[in-house]
Amino acid sequence: MNRVLIIVGEATETVDTLYPYYRLQEDGFEPIVAGPEKQRYHMVLHEVPPDWDGKVTREFEGYTIQADIAFRDVKPQEYLGIFFSGGRAPEYLRYDEDLIRITLHFFEATKPIACVCHGVEIPAKAGCVKGRRMATVPKCRFDLEVCGGIFVNEPCVVDGN
Repeated sequence: MNRVLIIVGEATETVDTLYPYYRLQEDGFEPIVAGPEKQRYHMVLHEVPPDWDGKVTREFEGYTIQADIAFRDVKPQEYLGIFFSGGRAPEYLRYDEDLIRITLHFFEATKPIACVCHGVEIPAKAGCVKGRRMATVPKCRFDLEVCGGIFVNEPCVVDGN
């Protein structure tokens, strides 16, 4: 089993998604893109312009990505790990009951889990972050902490699986 789910939706961040998508392949894994439906999704690009004092993100239209499978059709036991991409997509994806079911499986089975940027909002909504040290963008700190997670302001944090 070498398949890894990559969770996307409309307004998924391009770099947050494509970089792990290709890195997984380089390391011999098969990325499987999952979304609310098996369709093409529009991604966005984010930057923090230096003249905006580092507090506001500017958004641009990004590439598109095809979902290989809809959340409702995912059998999480068939996957090695899961990656929650960033962008604005997690803000609405976190309410998808099938995605919550999938998320709970990976945490309960202690399979590898990764998230970047706003991706933390999905495991937070699923009730899976309590007591975990996690990195995210500072604007998602509240979402993490209100759900019991511990915000760590570092580029990368590993806590358990």
